[in-house]
Amino acid sequence: MYKYKSILFTIILGLSLGHLVLAQNLSSTWEVQKYDLTVNLPQNYDVDRDLDVTAKLSLKNISQRSYSRLTLRISDQANISSVKVNNSTADFRKGEEPIGGNRKLQRAIVNLPSIPPNGTYAVTVNYKLNVKDNSGLKSLSPINSQFLPLSFWYPTPNSWYFAGGSDFAPTNLQINGLSNLQAVAAGTQNGNSFENKLNGQPFFVVRNWQKISANGVEVLIPKMSNSAINARANELATLASEANSYISQLFGTNTNYPLKIVSVSRGAGFSDSGTVFITDSVFHRSKIDSQTAFNIAEGIAKTFLGNIKKVKGVGYGVIREGLARYIATEFIEKKYGKDIADIERLRQRTSYSTIINRDIPLNTASPVDQYYYTANANKGSVIWKYLNKQIGSEQFYKSLKAISEDGDLTLNEVQTVFSVEKDYLDYTLTKVTDMNLLVGIPQKKGGSTSVALRNLGEIPVTVDIVATLSNGQKVTSKTTIDAKSFGSATFNTQSEVVRVEVDPDKIYPQINYLDDIAPRAIDESDPLVFIKRDFDRQKYVDAERKAQIVNTIFPKFDDAKILLARSLLAQNKITEAKRVYEEVLKQDLPTARSIAWAKVGLGEIAQKTGQNSQAIKYFEDAIKSDAEYGATLAARNGRNKTNNSGQVSPEIKNFFADFDKAVVANSKSQIDKLILNGEVSRFASNIAGQAQEWTTEIKHTDQIKENTILVETNLNIKLLNRNNENGIAVFRLSKISNQWKLSGVDIFEVR
Repeated sequence: MYKYKSILFTIILGLSLGHLVLAQNLSSTWEVQKYDLTVNLPQNYDVDRDLDVTAKLSLKNISQRSYSRLTLRISDQANISSVKVNNSTADFRKGEEPIGGNRKLQRAIVNLPSIPPNGTYAVTVNYKLNVKDNSGLKSLSPINSQFLPLSFWYPTPNSWYFAGGSDFAPTNLQINGLSNLQAVAAGTQNGNSFENKLNGQPFFVVRNWQKISANGVEVLIPKMSNSAINARANELATLASEANSYISQLFGTNTNYPLKIVSVSRGAGFSDSGTVFITDSVFHRSKIDSQTAFNIAEGIAKTFLGNIKKVKGVGYGVIREGLARYIATEFIEKKYGKDIADIERLRQRTSYSTIINRDIPLNTASPVDQYYYTANANKGSVIWKYLNKQIGSEQFYKSLKAISEDGDLTLNEVQTVFSVEKDYLDYTLTKVTDMNLLVGIPQKKGGSTSVALRNLGEIPVTVDIVATLSNGQKVTSKTTIDAKSFGSATFNTQSEVVRVEVDPDKIYPQINYLDDIAPRAIDESDPLVFIKRDFDRQKYVDAERKAQIVNTIFPKFDDAKILLARSLLAQNKITEAKRVYEEVLKQDLPTARSIAWAKVGLGEIAQKTGQNSQAIKYFEDAIKSDAEYGATLAARNGRNKTNNSGQVSPEIKNFFADFDKAVVANSKSQIDKLILNGEVSRFASNIAGQAQEWTTEIKHTDQIKENTILVETNLNIKLLNRNNENGIAVFRLSKISNQWKLSGVDIFEVR
């Protein structure tokens, strides 16, 4: 229950160059007490693309006056057939609500009997939601149906794009028409029903999994399990359990809710109420990658910050996104060490730097802003790190626990309880970032070394300055630099100061972090760009040198190590390259793309040294990792150079023979029969009526799930008004009722 009766919602749709600017001030009138949803899936997905839903909302008037009108918001693809209020048919009319660009929501404006303050009532909405094309937010198919909150698949009064946030409430969800599939949603499962007692946003996914339970965590893995996949599932369960225990201790909250890790083909990274989505490919990788580990930790943090404790009101994203990211990073540090956590912080700073010139005050940002999550999560995390450091960890969490004991947490409460840091919070929350901290080249005078400092920001800063001596030792000094002023720091040491850095913990958001270090060794805000600029120009000696510089400063930065190894291999420095690739694979939490590129690199080395069978294994590991387009394409090209070709079943050969005929016949209806409805519709439309020649040569097949394979082909085609083209294409095929259907085009390098 909110402590306040009225919320000012400011929605800023910051759109330029075709971006619409719109501001709305809305008072929150209705609060959802509970969602009760009954979902009926289609029985024939080839002809029925509608999700049939009955949504019952229990609502409360949280304003200070009586109201007799309700506005519900839902997808503009929903066809509402009826609305009832307290079981009586109600009049309603439809409207539109622009949310930027060509996007819009549908409004259902319902007439009510007069509802007094604190009055409650029930609204039931019957509708069908049409799904033309499948995506990660919404999909309907006989092998995978999925609906996430941002598909706007259910009606709710407060928009997902309000600056104060949308509705979170307990949910009962009944899913009918599953056939041979399984369903997953948040909460406790009873048959095909799910009861989520936390404050969540309704979602569900339907497909086939194998279930593994370990350490109190349920892991749903792709069908086609083996010992390696099962081992990965147990590792993920342990990680989630440890994250849950860590965060429970911080807030002193006794948790008793189902924890689920769910493998999905699309929508990885989503989480709500203890359920976290991860990509299927995680289970084909040789170890847990950094993004997966972080998504799990952050998803569990958000369960506390939004689901167990309600987080709403203006600027709520600073808590839900920023505090969750800060806590997740702290957990990563506790489990894997400071060096690994510092790489995550580096990635967060780099991500924030990409949108710094479009920064707006966090207390007015809303999810309609394209950079909302980037700013709130990454800048927000810095704010929480500052507060923890200034106040002390014990008092920091004690204060957060105190203001959230009533079940909710608002930014206004945070500003009140941490009022001792008012200047910092006012600046970071209510103004755009304009701070830049600069440090000068060290100047030695007698037995000491001094450095000049400058603060271009509009608040004073108290910062550490760390000097690195010629013997590798580090010396720290602390000083305060007034707003828009100069300062200095002195190090009383006879040793030479070879490097100096201001604000090493990066507790102040800045417009340019390059000026924090002198002498400057890296001249790009993104260290990877610093290396890759020369790598892409095939200046491998320079790329190697720059990668060595980055790895000296960030010794656990696996992405930089990969560029180092690739630069070495390009110079035929095989032994050195192999050592670096193997080092990446031994490291805790490399990125998925680092794992894939390390496998590609080791495959190329095995190929160069005549170990073709080992090379093929490395390439196939990289392919199944499905981490990055470039790495996957390189792995496939590498495998093809071994002249290895696998067995292809007659079913697959027959499928592509039929596909080639349908394309050349310019028959859209014949093509559609071979495609999974809702998938690759644009691809089908582009080739229908355009092909004069189309010949598919099957090179390899890679099974990635029980009824899903990737088929690598060489295409020779000629389209209308085009020259003959050929190249590699990788098609994803799924088996439906013992028939193969085209469900994706993963690679299309036909030129």
